[in-house]
Amino acid sequence: MDKNHISKAVINRLPRYYRYLGDLLEKDVVRISSKELSERMKVTASQIRQDLNNFGGFGQQGYGYNVEYLHTEIGKILGLDKKYNIIIIGAGNLGQALANYSDFERRGFYIRNIFDINPRLVGLSIRGKEIKYIDELEDYIKMNQVDIAALTLPKAKAPQIASNLARWGIKGIWNFAPTDLHLSEDVIVENVHLAESLMKLSYKLSEKRNPVDN
Repeated sequence: MDKNHISKAVINRLPRYYRYLGDLLEKDVVRISSKELSERMKVTASQIRQDLNNFGGFGQQGYGYNVEYLHTEIGKILGLDKKYNIIIIGAGNLGQALANYSDFERRGFYIRNIFDINPRLVGLSIRGKEIKYIDELEDYIKMNQVDIAALTLPKAKAPQIASNLARWGIKGIWNFAPTDLHLSEDVIVENVHLAESLMKLSYKLSEKRNPVDN
């Protein structure tokens, strides 16, 4: 399996498969066909089979998919069989919300520390993690295993902080700042633009209210 040749669209669908299969496990569903899964997910059965065939298929003719096995295998493909240490840089409302979201730990993502520049926030505790001064960031990274840095910073501050993180050895950045980051190829950046997602929703609502005549 050469992951370099798998399309971004397929990779983007994998977490959704994982989530739906997890829901099925909670309902004690043992097996499911691609047709039944397609009806739940609103994705064609053909698309599901094509997506999974990129990784070996996993289905059996006349049986369908073993839900637990497929859930486990997709988890491995997504790297969820490993544990990741996360730090949050920016302890405002969004940073605090991420730190308070306990479900990350179920997936193997552990919030280890939070950093900020605001003296009114430094020293506060969120789920047992005391917010530290951002001046302590470099030493912390050098002394601890950090896999992912989540940036919940203002747009103007994010590029320099991200550049520093890359220089200190961070290989994964989860970027919530409203800007695209440009770093070396060995640093993986996942940009999460909340405002853009809201704009897409706004467009779809507007489209429904004011349909374009063909």
